[in-house]
Amino acid sequence: MRPLADWPQPARCGIRGVMTDIDDTLTADGQIVPAALQALHALHAQGYRLIAITGRPAGWCAPYAAHWPVDAIVAENGAMAFVRQGGDAPPARLYQQPQAQREANYQKMQAVARHILQTVPRARLASDSAGRECDIAIDHSEHHQLDAAEIAQVVACMRQAGMQATVSSIHINGWYGEHDKWQGANWIVRTLLQRNLQDELDQWVYVGDSTNDERMFQHFWHSVGVANIARFAPQLKHLPQYVAERERGAGFAEMAQALLAAAPQRASRA
Repeated sequence: MRPLADWPQPARCGIRGVMTDIDDTLTADGQIVPAALQALHALHAQGYRLIAITGRPAGWCAPYAAHWPVDAIVAENGAMAFVRQGGDAPPARLYQQPQAQREANYQKMQAVARHILQTVPRARLASDSAGRECDIAIDHSEHHQLDAAEIAQVVACMRQAGMQATVSSIHINGWYGEHDKWQGANWIVRTLLQRNLQDELDQWVYVGDSTNDERMFQHFWHSVGVANIARFAPQLKHLPQYVAERERGAGFAEMAQALLAAAPQRASRA
């Protein structure tokens, strides 16, 4: 990882859209950092496409999708999305799987969750579990602490049940389906913009902080880690290209300032 200051100005000038993780990238202690929210507004005002991609559940994301200046929030690691509509209309709620499949998966996931809670004594469901529709989440750092061995045990339980599993800065998420953050990013660009993300990766930057952002770091030509990625860097095969000096939302604001400084006169959305 190179310092964010090494990000070349010509590359920054070509960026038209920002995709970002939420927890510990925009937020601290579950709340958006004021500097990060101001940065989102400044980027929106200059015409950047803004898409948040998170492991947080639909129920948790709904109010933010309505009030943050973002085009979309992709929730539950790519399973669904809130897409902003024109005027005062509430964001549209979109899913990758049909309802019958979601309902069947939900029942299977609850059984896996019960097994994990019985198998790993200190495991607890994430506090936002009531809002989850397409995955389950075990808390490892938000309100309850699990050590590395316990985290690995939870991941193993999920994968043995045929689920995908990933570890964010706060939760261990598991789900049924082929989606993940990278697949969800491609899906939302096709859905929202009718374009192919992989044809325009030179125009996007991804910002993240943890192991569940690794696939994004692997694929995006331009990627930035906020400083607290140092906690997870030893576990990552694919690191972001650049790293901010500051942590969490302040690091995101630092990235935004680097973009705005390179293209201060942007007048129209991509």
